[in-house]
Amino acid sequence: MSKVGVIMGSKSDLPIMQDAINILKELNIEVEVDIVSAHRTPEKLFDYGKHAHTRGFSVIIAGAGGAAHLPGMIASLSPLPVIGVPVKSSNSIDGWDSVLSILQMPGGVPVATVALNGAKNAGILAAQIIGSYDQAVLNKIIEYKEGLKAKVIESSKDL
Repeated sequence: MSKVGVIMGSKSDLPIMQDAINILKELNIEVEVDIVSAHRTPEKLFDYGKHAHTRGFSVIIAGAGGAAHLPGMIASLSPLPVIGVPVKSSNSIDGWDSVLSILQMPGGVPVATVALNGAKNAGILAAQIIGSYDQAVLNKIIEYKEGLKAKVIESSKDL
């Protein structure tokens, strides 16, 4: 079974990151959640990044606000795909600092980046990555997207 690591720089990021956790659980994907600060716990960050692939993870979702170094640092250490969630935090410059810190990675160290506070999309993207090799997860994604379509069609009828 595939597992996704959802990490964040501080507990204050959890209300945003909960959207990723919720959608992954809805899609029956195992999730492990932790706080890993790039600036306050660098040793933990190095250990997590270097060993995540040996602990059964398939994808890492990393949320961070402000300077937002967590996703990029994890991507520099891990062979796994990393999805960055820029978080508009209290020390953020309208979230742009977080977006640019995660988005503007150097060649060779990619981080897939979703919208500001876009943790739900990060969870869906992680599931789609897993669905590329796990038929059960792919079927869940197909069902989920059909549900989105049905909601739009129903809303259209209500107009």
